[in-house]
Amino acid sequence: MPHLIKLYIRQVAIGYAVSAAFVAVLLYFNVANLWSLIAGSPIGWMACLMLWIFNGIVFAGVQFALALPKGHGADDDDRGQRQATPVLVPQLVPVRHDDR
Repeated sequence: MPHLIKLYIRQVAIGYAVSAAFVAVLLYFNVANLWSLIAGSPIGWMACLMLWIFNGIVFAGVQFALALPKGHGADDDDRGQRQATPVLVPQLVPVRHDDR
């Protein structure tokens, strides 16, 4: 399996785990009276599931977006060393001024 796919799956799993913890904290502290609404409804489990899934999408996306700039060896060459990025060095250029 390609490295990027493994990285994506790992980051999505972490994002959904963070989402589960976030939903648990929301319900535990009864933020916006969520626990009472979910516990008092016959389909409250569906609301809780939707809350977890939709927050999981957001947290997984953020987790993956934060992992990408780190590189994780994606642009390494065969020796395992990073390739140097070319640096542009400014140089002075003489400009002739024609007085008329």
